[in-house]
Amino acid sequence: MTPEVRTYSIQISSERGSIAAIEPFVISIPEAHRLTAERFHDLLLALTEAVNNAIIHGNECDSSKRVHVDIQVFETEFLVLIRDFGKGFDPEALPDPRHPDNLMREGGRGVFLIRHLADVVEIYRSDPGTTVLLKYFIT
Repeated sequence: MTPEVRTYSIQISSERGSIAAIEPFVISIPEAHRLTAERFHDLLLALTEAVNNAIIHGNECDSSKRVHVDIQVFETEFLVLIRDFGKGFDPEALPDPRHPDNLMREGGRGVFLIRHLADVVEIYRSDPGTTVLLKYFIT
């Protein structure tokens, strides 16, 4: 017998104000309350940052493009997928925000932050765009 998987999805317009839909979406997922308060906060912060990056950097605030968010809940983990439809990027080419030359830069910390807030982070090219996978283990 295969384990039960529940999937929750939202699509938002690539406008900065659309980010406000993310928190109520996550709160509405019953299984999200199985996470500790700290883990819930980490998930919400990383997801918000990833969606913000998808809107601004991926889809370049083009309101005709959507950002897709899918959350799959398994017995022992949350799998979060964020997809934009932009040109894509190489995550390995991002500068380290801890380097002295980058400390005063206005941006450039989002992916670094996401990588520290999730148990697993994978970033890969879609056709078109980029998909970010976040994984949180439920303990």
